[in-house]
Amino acid sequence: MERKRFSVLFFIKRSKLLKNGEAPVRVRVTYDRLYVELQLKRSVKVPLWSQEKEKSTGKDRNSVELNHYIDALRVKFYQIYQDLELEGKIISARAIVNRYQGKDETFKSLHNVFKEHNDNCRKLIGTDYADITVRRYDNCLKYLMELVRRDYKVDDMLLREVNGELVRKFDLYLKTEKHCAQNTVIRYMKCFKKVINLAIANEWLTKNPFAGIKFHEVEVNKQFLSQAEINRIWQKEFRIERLELVRDVFIFCVYTGLAFIDVYNLRPEHVSEDSNGNLWIVKPREKTNNLCNIPLLSIPKQILEKYKDNPYCMDKGTLLPVPCNQKMNSYLKEIADLCGIKKNLTTHTARHSFASVIALANNVSLPNVAKMLGHSSTRMTQHYAKVLDQTILRDMQYVERKISFFSNFNAEL
Repeated sequence: MERKRFSVLFFIKRSKLLKNGEAPVRVRVTYDRLYVELQLKRSVKVPLWSQEKEKSTGKDRNSVELNHYIDALRVKFYQIYQDLELEGKIISARAIVNRYQGKDETFKSLHNVFKEHNDNCRKLIGTDYADITVRRYDNCLKYLMELVRRDYKVDDMLLREVNGELVRKFDLYLKTEKHCAQNTVIRYMKCFKKVINLAIANEWLTKNPFAGIKFHEVEVNKQFLSQAEINRIWQKEFRIERLELVRDVFIFCVYTGLAFIDVYNLRPEHVSEDSNGNLWIVKPREKTNNLCNIPLLSIPKQILEKYKDNPYCMDKGTLLPVPCNQKMNSYLKEIADLCGIKKNLTTHTARHSFASVIALANNVSLPNVAKMLGHSSTRMTQHYAKVLDQTILRDMQYVERKISFFSNFNAEL
């Protein structure tokens, strides 16, 4: 029986140059005189391309990388062809390309499975997922594919090729190339692991590449302001309007516990009055959709009153004219300097200060603080809550009074 001809040809499209003047590189997979063409995410300067060698003749870094990529891709296509033969599958150019692209139901690709997972999560934003969580999954996929392209010279890889080596490489890549902190690395690794667990559950993957690999988060001391520092910022007179605005937004968050994105999107419908005339912020958190119930104290009421006729607020339908987070954090550095505060002020410092100083230090219970912060459990609130020296002192003074009372009582007996 005559063996049907299989070939892989790389070539360039001279007639359709890219904006940078280079020609896109394409590959043609042929089997039994029928072929499928793919445009690769690579290009080359036309004078450097040798069709005889199907490679770039240049010696520059881009040419060397392109040639390595072509060699690796050619090997991959031939490996897929041999696998299909050994499995006794019906072979065609389309079947070979489908398996390469991860469209083969038996052999799915890492990129396609990860992307499908992210797309499904995106559909559930506002119900099961927060927007920031889906963005983290997207970034995880982006960084993972950067590593695959750099170290494996391919744009994608089959799920069955994912192993412990790739997991460890990704951990190192995030730390050394992306300069991620330890806890950020762990969040990305958990995203990766979730997709792998999904693949195992669907029987697309038989071996767990995360087996034997453990990750440990480090405890982060969340910085907060003392009551004296909060008062200093609130009572400071600023001659620059932008600093006064940022101070007001910051102090509003200190006394409400709202995260930046929540105060940025705070609207009149989020403030309601109860039967006793008390004003409350009742708003689902942008991050988690958990409901926050926050009674408005006098200082945040003053701030809302100050900006009720602000043109920006009236135009946007918001309660405060909040600048972007980047500007907020930049101007907070100036405010800290002007107030003589040596701490790194950010918008989230306000949230930490609310939990620790405004609420817990004044004997507000942990469950109530959790409710105001929009946390689903008090376990999350404990990451914000700090035991202050003043609360320790207050508790020990109570102990001292009890000891003195019983000592005096026994002496009288």
